Amino acid sequence: MAAPTFSRAEADVYVPSGGDAAEALARVTHLCVAAHQDDIEILAYDGICDCLDEPARRAFGGVVVTDGAGSPRTGAYSDFSDERMRALRREEQRAAARLGGYAIQIQLAHPSADVKRSGHPGVAADLAAIFGACSPELVYLHQPADKHDTHVAVFLRCLEALRALPAEKRPRRVLGAEVWRDLDWLVDADKVALDSGRRPELAGELLKVFDSQVAGGKRYDLAALGRRLAHATFHTSHATDRLRGITWAMDLTPLVAEPTRDVEDFVLGHIERLRADVAARLARFR
Repeated sequence: MAAPTFSRAEADVYVPSGGDAAEALARVTHLCVAAHQDDIEILAYDGICDCLDEPARRAFGGVVVTDGAGSPRTGAYSDFSDERMRALRREEQRAAARLGGYAIQIQLAHPSADVKRSGHPGVAADLAAIFGACSPELVYLHQPADKHDTHVAVFLRCLEALRALPAEKRPRRVLGAEVWRDLDWLVDADKVALDSGRRPELAGELLKVFDSQVAGGKRYDLAALGRRLAHATFHTSHATDRLRGITWAMDLTPLVAEPTRDVEDFVLGHIERLRADVAARLARFR
């Protein structure tokens, strides 16, 4: 079995255990495809923990689609060129893969502008190669109501690739989790609670690995963990906290199982259900 080859010379395939890349990818059960370095550790921490909890049955794989060149930078990193930042972020993502026990970490190194172009041949071919070389039971993506343009573009490119798979090859479940726009606005029936309160020490260490971001002016280590705790506490007013941390997700499986389903209608349906919920509650007590 040969490992996939990718369209960009800068693409990086890393197997922390040192084994064969094709074999590592083939055994992945939980796959996260995200836009930037550190997005995986924010949106798919639940999957990382699942695989660490049952290493004999589960394996986590991470894919970063873009090169990370456009990240903000201050302090010790303020003078870093885009090229130097790309190299640093690549190594930070490798370090996170080692710390999180990932089976494989792939970094495709596409410029964001290419990902935002529907039909870009390199992006499409790379994602098709990845999804074709593994059969994950669960795929984590960015959620389609995210407010970061690149996150939404990566979601759409992944959806295109998943829909192009034969029906029997598509994953059983696909979830879109929050990064740049929280999903606590979803009505409770639409929420998928990802258990992100496990292994709290690891959760913090995984995000601190990305020092170019944390020390460079973005305290993702504090913000992501605080959000998870806030979601767990404010999830329900009449019960004690069931989980120590929650990342909210949207179930995207219907969009993959029904390839002709309109994405905008699907997402706007969630917003309409929120509107109806707010209107009904106001009407009850007016």
